[in-house]
Amino acid sequence: MTMKIRKAIFPAAGLGTRFLPATKAQPKEMLPLVDKPIIQYGVEEAMASGCDQIIIITGRGKQAIEDHFDVSYELEKMLEERKKTDLLQIVRSISDMIHVAYVRQKEALGLGHAVLMAKELVGNEPFAVLLADDVIDAEVPVLKQMVQVFEQTQCSVLATQMVEGKAISSYGVLDVKPVSGGQFANRLFEIKNMVEKPKPEDAPSKQAIIGRYILTPAIFECLSETAAGAGGELQLTDGMRLLLQKETMYAYVYEGRRHDTGDKLGFLKATVEFALKRADLGGPFREYLKGLKL
Repeated sequence: MTMKIRKAIFPAAGLGTRFLPATKAQPKEMLPLVDKPIIQYGVEEAMASGCDQIIIITGRGKQAIEDHFDVSYELEKMLEERKKTDLLQIVRSISDMIHVAYVRQKEALGLGHAVLMAKELVGNEPFAVLLADDVIDAEVPVLKQMVQVFEQTQCSVLATQMVEGKAISSYGVLDVKPVSGGQFANRLFEIKNMVEKPKPEDAPSKQAIIGRYILTPAIFECLSETAAGAGGELQLTDGMRLLLQKETMYAYVYEGRRHDTGDKLGFLKATVEFALKRADLGGPFREYLKGLKL
């Protein structure tokens, strides 16, 4: 039988220290890009890619995420009474869009640990992992592009982008060989090895892993067998390296524009670009930017 991707995991238990003090009392995943929380962009991408079950790994202080995707009776009643039907539709669409399950991660012990926390809910089927910080503007959702690869290969798929120079040291980097022919020519590669945050001179390629993964359920056993690293954290890269010894894995160079909203400058750039693309804001915002004396 051909396996399908129905479940998507969103690790969201991190403390968001890079955005303090804004994240002292609210999750970084709820910071808005224009008027939509960061995590909602990822959830909508997962939905558009065929996922109908969302698993969010939360921690202390993340109640706002659960509230956001829940029904807000008082707000809906007020909007209905005031005949604000457009806003009512927006609010209801959020709570109606998905089936969400939450898993509490008591300590932030690494990305691998967060994924392992979802083992019981995922079961014995392949699944996606999306890091909400990576908001990707793409004509075809990036996860949907990856699902198309998975449907052909039935193997784990990691989204990658080409990174130049010293910046490569901030990523997991892949040693790969091209997959010739087929509809994914020049974008699909078989993974031979992976290195976490190498020095530029030690990087095996320019292909860096970004926050989109499709993984087979064998990753859970691999993570269970993987020792914790620095700070007691269980790294997903270490688990995937073990998975690579057991199964074929692929790297896919996605089509789209990625915004790293976990970085302050990246967040500001994303806010500007998403605002400029809005039909209701783009025109006047563009005129405002032109008038700035930069």
